[in-house]
Amino acid sequence: MPALIDTHTHIHDKAFDPDRDAVVERMRAAGVTSAITVGCDLTDTERAFETAQRYDLRATAGIHPHEARNAPADIRAAFAPFLKNERIVAIGETGLDYYYDNSPCDVQQRVLREQIAIAHDANLPLVFHHRDAFEDFTAILREEWRPGMRGVVHCFTGDAAQARTYVDEFRLYLGIGGIVTFKTAQPVRDAVAAIGIAQVILETDCPYLAPVPHRGERNEPAFLSDTAKYVAELLRTPLEEIALRTTENARKLFAM
Repeated sequence: MPALIDTHTHIHDKAFDPDRDAVVERMRAAGVTSAITVGCDLTDTERAFETAQRYDLRATAGIHPHEARNAPADIRAAFAPFLKNERIVAIGETGLDYYYDNSPCDVQQRVLREQIAIAHDANLPLVFHHRDAFEDFTAILREEWRPGMRGVVHCFTGDAAQARTYVDEFRLYLGIGGIVTFKTAQPVRDAVAAIGIAQVILETDCPYLAPVPHRGERNEPAFLSDTAKYVAELLRTPLEEIALRTTENARKLFAM
């Protein structure tokens, strides 16, 4: 089977401190040849970057909407040292999350806009986190998005109509992870069926959201193959083609 790429992990998370070497070994043994470990604030970005260097992975520089209240006054200057290194392949994760009240909405919006501008100037894609803020999120994209920009709505949990907006208006990719295997995720399955594989990339978001049959376990990149198999069955497409197309999509999006 063609190689898989886990496009959204948190391998640098403390949950992996006891056995990170083994996790990476299992990842590669399972055919996941590369992974992106995603920064969520400045300290987390530094840890992601160091982990990427140690294990020959890729990383991102980002400020998660939950952390927006603690964003530096000059995000561009804070990101500058990271963006000089080719291991940093994206800005994010950034976005809007109104489900939790961890940062004021107006602060989330400002920090999102600033990171979109940084990504544009650096010619890097964006990794978006969105929850319960679809109208505000798309309104900001309509104001800030520029031709040639690229990105992914990570951990996509919307419906087919939202998927169409992301793909048709902004040519965004949908990051599909373990949630697609959950019994309660029929809207996500409907969205994937409506969009097809052309704008889909695969992710684990580990250590969170392990797919069936690993529900309740700590998620890890080796489990990405379970999501790939599920998507292949959903789309009635050979697993080899799902692996090939999603890997091609990931390489195109992140210039890997």
